[in-house]
Amino acid sequence: MTMSAPRAPSPRDSPAPLRPLHEMPREAARAVHTVLTDIDDTLSTEGRLTAAAYAALERLHDAGLRVVPVTGRPAGWCDHVARFWPVDAVVGENGAFYMWHDRAANRLCTRHWLDDAARAASTARLAAVRERILEEVPGCAVASDQFCRLYDLAIDFREDVPPLPPEAIDRVVALMHEAGMTAKVSSIHVNGWFGDWDKLAMTRRLFAERFGVDLDEGMQRAGVVFAGDSPNDEPMFAFFPNAVGVANVLAFRPRMRALPQWVTAAEAGAGFVELAQHLLDARG
Repeated sequence: MTMSAPRAPSPRDSPAPLRPLHEMPREAARAVHTVLTDIDDTLSTEGRLTAAAYAALERLHDAGLRVVPVTGRPAGWCDHVARFWPVDAVVGENGAFYMWHDRAANRLCTRHWLDDAARAASTARLAAVRERILEEVPGCAVASDQFCRLYDLAIDFREDVPPLPPEAIDRVVALMHEAGMTAKVSSIHVNGWFGDWDKLAMTRRLFAERFGVDLDEGMQRAGVVFAGDSPNDEPMFAFFPNAVGVANVLAFRPRMRALPQWVTAAEAGAGFVELAQHLLDARG
């Protein structure tokens, strides 16, 4: 079933000061009931998921916290994440769907933003935009995981190609906007799609439908930590008062309007481990 457009998010009352994570009050850390996290360059480090970062996910889950990756990665990846990782659900393709593994029924379940017909209608439009971008932006490439995407076009600017300059990334975004697409920049890809969803919109749907939680309620929202690192995380940074950036988010600071409240001392997966330890220490 096609979902209607989400309500506008409720931003924090004050701009994010990017305070060191160790200054997060113990009572605020103890009140956290859910950890949402980006994957690339937040959980992963230089393209690899370290044992320490995965163990941190498992420790959080085993401690009774709800754990949900919220990623731009494709449906094919999310199938694996939902089935095999210590998580309660996963939001994929920047909010186009969420998946969870029903342990009792032993089956994977998916909630889509668009129905089958609407997804099929966008396929030819995505192909036309892809060809124009590849022609006009030398050095970029279609992301290697494109084959297992359902909703979006992912253009690689530094994962499997030599890093492109900022002006090339901006040109990819501009071409997507000219085509009427939503475009978001991650740490490795520019993702574009025909639709009005984002990471926050589907996260709110997930909480309402699966967890019975209204994220517009202040105490509930304060109990959620989101960890991220790049511009496609801005809706989450703006909405959650205890959003956390791993240290490499500082490299994107000039390109972002919404920044997290807290920042780790370490980058990437080591920053996520730092966050997990801070939350677990607060719980005793």
